[in-house]
Amino acid sequence: MGTVPGSFAGPQPRPTGLIAETPSAPDPLLKSARSVTDEKEPAMARYTGPKVRLSRRVGVPIADIPKHTSKRQLNPPGMHGYRMRRLRDYGLRLNEKQKLRYHYHVLEKQFRAYVKEAARRPGNTGELLMQLLETRLDNAVRRSGFARTIWAARQMVVHGHVRVNGKKVDRPSYTIKVGDELSFKPKIEKLVREHMETMAGYEVPGWLDINPGKLTSKIIARPVSEQIPFDINPNLVIEFYR
Repeated sequence: MGTVPGSFAGPQPRPTGLIAETPSAPDPLLKSARSVTDEKEPAMARYTGPKVRLSRRVGVPIADIPKHTSKRQLNPPGMHGYRMRRLRDYGLRLNEKQKLRYHYHVLEKQFRAYVKEAARRPGNTGELLMQLLETRLDNAVRRSGFARTIWAARQMVVHGHVRVNGKKVDRPSYTIKVGDELSFKPKIEKLVREHMETMAGYEVPGWLDINPGKLTSKIIARPVSEQIPFDINPNLVIEFYR
């Protein structure tokens, strides 16, 4: 039976003199040179459900507002009256790690990068991890008393309402340093003042110098663990990744 012109008649000869191009592997040196805060996170992977569920899951309020601090809301999930069984070593470390992640609203991939960066630097790894998390821009907005929760602070940053030394910064993971000054665009100042009114009596940590009239916050020192208003054992978190 003859072959129809133009139809497939068997294996075709491979062209000679051509080399297939393969994508080059990423340079590990370039990767290590990037800041830990430059990690990109998929927006779809971030938890967007009721935040109170996170507090119930770890057994402590991850936000200092009545909705989270209510004793009723800290009952573990499940049937009424259900008591969580005693956690073993792995469970304790996992729970401590999740508490820290939820409190700073950081995904696992970026949180792991913070742990690696803290371990790379000289000094106490747990203390360094807390400093890296505390000096995130969204957390500095929260600690300054300009936002009630980390989620509100993050939204202010992402929408471009926050300035660092007069320049707009819209990355929540941006690392602030001693001498930096935070301020806001004029159109958001009314909302910031409303947040401050709902937080009457809030005590700003000593590493921040607040000017309520101008709505500015200046970083005057590095944060230390004693100034962090959140009950956490960072050493258990470090042990989880070992």
